[in-house]
Amino acid sequence: MRTPPWTEDELVLAGALVVKNGWRELRTEDPEVQELSELLRSLPIHSAEALALPGFRSPGSVSRKTGDFMTNHPLYSGAATRCGKPTLLMIDALINREAEMLQAAQAIEEGIGSGELYDIPPQPEEVDETGSTAIEGRLLVRRALARERDPKLRRLKIKQARGRGRPLSCEVCEFDFARAYGELGDGYIEVHHVTPLHASGTRETKLDDLACLCANCHRMCHRSRPGESWRTPASLRAHMRKSIQSALH
Repeated sequence: MRTPPWTEDELVLAGALVVKNGWRELRTEDPEVQELSELLRSLPIHSAEALALPGFRSPGSVSRKTGDFMTNHPLYSGAATRCGKPTLLMIDALINREAEMLQAAQAIEEGIGSGELYDIPPQPEEVDETGSTAIEGRLLVRRALARERDPKLRRLKIKQARGRGRPLSCEVCEFDFARAYGELGDGYIEVHHVTPLHASGTRETKLDDLACLCANCHRMCHRSRPGESWRTPASLRAHMRKSIQSALH
């Protein structure tokens, strides 16, 4: 078995370490490298077979990855080490959205430290059809999907929406299941986190943190492409308007 490639979760954590070190690599004997190696080996992502591989996410491999981040930075004057596209995308994300990425790393660390992320089973759609996860990392997407599928939260969100006197329709495209499907669609809607979980942190989900979405818009909010960050209903709505305007011209 070959060593599995680095996931977004792991790249977020390693990249954050390099950023905090002034975009300099860290050596194998560095205490922060040792700690990150232990953390990566504890993440509930890889199989037992992967964990048993010699050198899997060892301090040496973590140090080499920090070297990839340093030498592939656009301002580095020396020769760049060879690395995969996910690492290059993470470098770009850290350069252009540093605060957001450091928040994501902190949220993953907090979720691991509290034990919460160990207890959440894999969720459908946490990985898209290309095998890529959102820039937040698979674990935070897993937590978001698990919360959004909480029957109690969904029921309370629907009750809140109806209590405000608005039709139960998608907050992005305004699709109304009851209007389209009659009695069959009455009361049906899905929910999605308005705020990225790396920004909201590990606090308890509140009803105003959620938006009512149709199944299509919900899927598009979660659909990830390498290098992209969390897609909110507002950003998806803006994307739709831009696409419509482009089609008209």
